[in-house]
Order: sequence, then C-alpha cells, then structure tokens
Amino acid sequence: MPGTLTLDALKTLVDKGEIDTVLVAAPDMQGRLMGKRFHAAFFVDGGHKETHCCNYLLAVDMEMTTVPGYKSSSWEKGYGDYVMKPDLSTLRALPWLPGTVLCLADLQDHATHEDVAVSPRAILKRQIARAKALGFDAMMATELEFYIFENSYEDLRDTGFASLKPISGYNEDYHIFQTTKEEGLMRAVRNGLYGAGIPVENTKGEADAGQHEVNYRYSDALDTADNHTIVKEAVKEIAHAAGKSVTFMAKYDHHKAGSSSHVHQSLWTKDGKPAFYDKTDPHGMSATMKHFLAGQLAHAQELTAFLAPYVNSYKRFCIGLFAPTKAVWSADNRTAGFRICGLHTKAVRVECRIPGSDVNPYLACAALLAAGLEGIEQKLELEPEMSGDVYAAQGVREIPKTLREAAERLDGSAMLRRAFGDDVVDHYVHAAKWEISETDRVVTDFERQRLLERA
Repeated sequence: MPGTLTLDALKTLVDKGEIDTVLVAAPDMQGRLMGKRFHAAFFVDGGHKETHCCNYLLAVDMEMTTVPGYKSSSWEKGYGDYVMKPDLSTLRALPWLPGTVLCLADLQDHATHEDVAVSPRAILKRQIARAKALGFDAMMATELEFYIFENSYEDLRDTGFASLKPISGYNEDYHIFQTTKEEGLMRAVRNGLYGAGIPVENTKGEADAGQHEVNYRYSDALDTADNHTIVKEAVKEIAHAAGKSVTFMAKYDHHKAGSSSHVHQSLWTKDGKPAFYDKTDPHGMSATMKHFLAGQLAHAQELTAFLAPYVNSYKRFCIGLFAPTKAVWSADNRTAGFRICGLHTKAVRVECRIPGSDVNPYLACAALLAAGLEGIEQKLELEPEMSGDVYAAQGVREIPKTLREAAERLDGSAMLRRAFGDDVVDHYVHAAKWEISETDRVVTDFERQRLLERA
C-alpha cells in the first residue's frame, strides 16, 4: 500500500523538501492520538529514537482533567515523564495534511524503558504475544460507523450543540443517490486513507440520516487497532477541513440508531492456515474456534467495560436497531451479540457486535483476545446456538445495561486480572468509576425539560 515509509525513504523526502512535519503520537486511554509535531529534519536526524511526554496522559478523562486516585501517576508523584518510543514500522504520509507524516509511538517507563503496563497498545501487544506462544496469529478487523453533520465543530460549540444538522434528510443505508450527494467528503476520506497506507475497502451509507460506515481490510490485531485509530483521526480531520463535523458517539440522539464498531476475529496457525476452519463441521467451525467463542461468551459481561467505556455507550443497546442486547452466539444473525460470519468457508470468524464506535480498539481487541485464549487454554465447551429473534429470547445472558454494572463485572474478573494484571484492571475500573461519577453529577437538558416546571 502507498503511504508506508521506511526511515530512509522519509530522509529522502525530507531532503527533497516534500515532508517538513512528523507527527509522533500515542493512543491514550480513550483511544485518542496524543503527541507532538516535529520538524522533519530534527526527527530524521535523531529525534526518531525517542521523545517524552507527561505521564498524566494515561490518567486523565475526556476533558483532560487530572483525575485523582490513579496508582500510575498523581500529584503526589509529581507527574513525571513517559518515554514516547516511535514505532518506525508505522511511519506513513498523511495526504490530507500537507508535508506531514505520522509515526505511532509506544509509551515506556522513563527509568526501565519497558512498555507502560496500563498503556492500551502495550495491553494488546501482551495478548498478541500470548496468542503467539500458543501457536496462533491473531487476525482482526473493525468496522467504524459515524454521523456526519453540516455544522462545523466550532458552530456546534457556539450553539451549545443544539443545532445538529445531519448531512442527509433520511435513512441512507446502502443508498447510492443520497451518498452521491456526500461523495465530496467520502471520496476524500477513501483516497486519504489509501494514501496513508490504510487498506480501505469501501464506504457506505448506514442505518440513519447522515450515518456512514468505513471498512478497511482485516489484518493482524495490532495493525488493525492502529488502523482503526488513524481512521477515526482522519475522518475527523478531513471533515473539519470541509467545514463539517462527525461524531463517533455510540448514541448521539435517543431517536437515532447508534454507531457501532463490530470486531471480526480469527486465529491463524504459524504456517498460514485458518485455525477456525473445519470443513467437516456443520458451520465450518473447528474445535479451536468453539473453545475461543466459548471463552468470550463465558466472560462477555466482564469484558463489556472495555467494549462500551462510557455511560452513553449503554444507550445504544436497544431492541430493533441492530445493536445487541444479549451476549449469545448465532450463525449469521444480526440480533445476537456474537455473530458467526463466513460459514462453511476458510473465512469463518467471530463477529462481536457489542462495541460501539466510541471504543478504544486496543482495549477492546485485547479483552476479546484474552477471553478467547482463556477458552482455548481451558478447552471450554461451546453453549448451544441461539436462533431466530434473539431480542425476544428469555432467560439468556444479557449485556450489562449500565457502565456501573459493567465496571463491577470488570472489577471482579479473575480472568482479566490473570491476563492483564491487577494494576491494569484497577486502572480501568477507576477510569470507569470516574466516568460514572462525572455523569452522575451533571444536570441534563432532559432533566430540566422534564422537571423544572412540574416537579
């Protein structure tokens, strides 16, 4: 793919005057890119070896509040530095930002230069290594849905986010005429991503007015999470340049369909064979795949805080809008939390439909992989398949209905504490509790409209 650069190739572009800026950025707890812009000459001269950032970047909320109570960094510890170690394999041009390339970075301890345990990229890398130790390469793909608005971000802030105008007037799911009207933006997204080395496949209208989806090719788990993060950044930046805005909120309006980020998963053997495929099975599912899926089902409620990280995330889980409410499995059935795709083929895979587009892909992929590998290690037996309208099923495993419930499940997860370590689980439980407390204390427009006069 175009856009993937070596350091030597970057040096040549810098010498030619074609590149003058290098973005070095690491994903934070929320999945945002945080970092610095380097003059390219400094970066190729030696700046590519390492740089530094304040260690509060893994201990803040969406508002960049210095949240108290984290073990990893605090006022008491003086908020020191992390090393930002550029991963030169991620160097790529960003066609929508003139003269600019991006390099993702790992966050490392300033003294030991070991990856910071609570950093999202490190959490996923450890589960990938665990899969490799079992003889598997973890392959994943994420799909990203989002809404496009005619308003700019600046205009929305000036009006208190009260004048949202979706780019479309009606549901545009697969709708070619309506998406043709929006092609000026979406063509720029596809071509920009392709030029950045993201193997983009397609874009399409989604299930409500102004809603779109972008799909990019499956890859190894780390590359998929990196691509997901870059895609979100690209869509926002390209929309902003066009005077528009987008949202990856899981549910921006209770009248509208939510935005998802389904995660497709499979394991492959070291010699390149699909470990999930067995042509003799009625669905084409191998014993390894069944154990993997059984692990995810057994621990689905414990994972949910990593799949739905905000209070708002849980407003997406409602009947009849293609977001799941039950953590069960079914073959090619979009009403189940876990859908089996690619039946009877070597592409057979697990699609987890629980994550929304607000998800941090590193944490979601790591948690799903941890549960699946637990299922393989313990040889867990797969429960019977659900069929029909899973929304209507009674007495089956529910997806947690609130972040409060999901955080309690995460806190008590022996499996995730084994896989991630106590410090990591405690860190993200603390993040969830802070998110809950911040939401609990805020008076909403809904409360004013409902209670101001009549209470």
